[in-house]
Amino acid sequence: MTAPSSPESPWPVRTVARKVADWIGRLGEVWVEGQVAQLSRRGGAATVFLTLRDPAADMSVPVTCHRDVSDRPGLELTEGARVVVRARPDYYVARGSFSLRATEIRAVGLGELLARIERIRRLLAAEGLFDAVRKRPLPFAPAVVGVITGRDSAAERDVLVTARRRWPAVRFAMHICAVQGPTAAASVIEGLRRLDADPAVEVIVIARGGGSVEDLLPFSDEGLVRAIAATRTPVVTAVGHETDTTLVDHVADVRAATPTDAAHRIVPEIGEQRRLVESLRARARQVLGGRVDQQVRWLDSMRTRPVLASPERLLHGREDDVLALRTRARRTVVHRVEGAERDLEHARARVAALSPAATLERGYAVVQRADGGLVRDPAEVADGERLRVRVAGGRFPVRVDRSSDDEENEP
Repeated sequence: MTAPSSPESPWPVRTVARKVADWIGRLGEVWVEGQVAQLSRRGGAATVFLTLRDPAADMSVPVTCHRDVSDRPGLELTEGARVVVRARPDYYVARGSFSLRATEIRAVGLGELLARIERIRRLLAAEGLFDAVRKRPLPFAPAVVGVITGRDSAAERDVLVTARRRWPAVRFAMHICAVQGPTAAASVIEGLRRLDADPAVEVIVIARGGGSVEDLLPFSDEGLVRAIAATRTPVVTAVGHETDTTLVDHVADVRAATPTDAAHRIVPEIGEQRRLVESLRARARQVLGGRVDQQVRWLDSMRTRPVLASPERLLHGREDDVLALRTRARRTVVHRVEGAERDLEHARARVAALSPAATLERGYAVVQRADGGLVRDPAEVADGERLRVRVAGGRFPVRVDRSSDDEENEP
């Protein structure tokens, strides 16, 4: 047993390499599915080297096998082929490199490939990548169109020639890449990222001509489908013939039947647009002319109305109303004033009749003490008390003299 490593007693490289090799050796044989990215047969050497690439991720692993394994009768091992490999993981201690040592290689048939594509389709559909709500509308007349296609291909000519004939002002940002073989999916993904990062590009077209199911396999690559779903720019796919359907057709914003159909979808036809503009202009003139004629007729009808033909008539009628209201108001005010004067005279007469001054005029007098109290009974005053007497002509003081009362009472 090796003692645990520490800063004071580290393991040498050979120990680490040996432990890694032992751990990997305990994994045993595994079955691996992938795509042959590189294949090297060196002269008469007994060992064949190949690189196995993951079909859905940017990962690969080197594989070695005996020539008898790769040249087995019935197995056509070529670059781009899908294979299933039975291999044992191997760690080469001297170089510190990992590889798989294959003991059996089987080609993946068309049925297996289609079944795999169907599994991927169901997986991506369950994630919602094919939902209609994710589809983005295409711009009406894009100034710059990104095109991903093969070099000097018929698909390239169909898209460019047709689009320029329909809309001569359109410009293209091209990405020429492999559209078949083991590097096709990665090359298309690179083009998507480059064109999607260009702010001038308003729509991206992925175009490829027809081919066999094997030729169109890169366009059902899971990584490519996810790359299309992640773009901010609308994507149009035109892969294969009208009857061909790949996974990129499901995730694209618009699926065109052919590259020519893609050109029809991304740009309008200039002659048709001119005719549409002329038609709209004619309709606008007709609508505007009808509206103006309607307003002119309305103005004419308004001018013929009496109130506008002779406006002073309305004033004359209002003048008579004002005079009548003024006469009525004057009559009402005079009546109210006369009634108020009569009421005032009646009130004045009543006040005069009830006034103490009228009583004094008849010879009565009011006798008051010095403090202002009224004298109502002779017994209330004392002999010699000074009083004030008020008569109609004014006031005067008096003094009580009881002796005069006694003289008057003598016989």
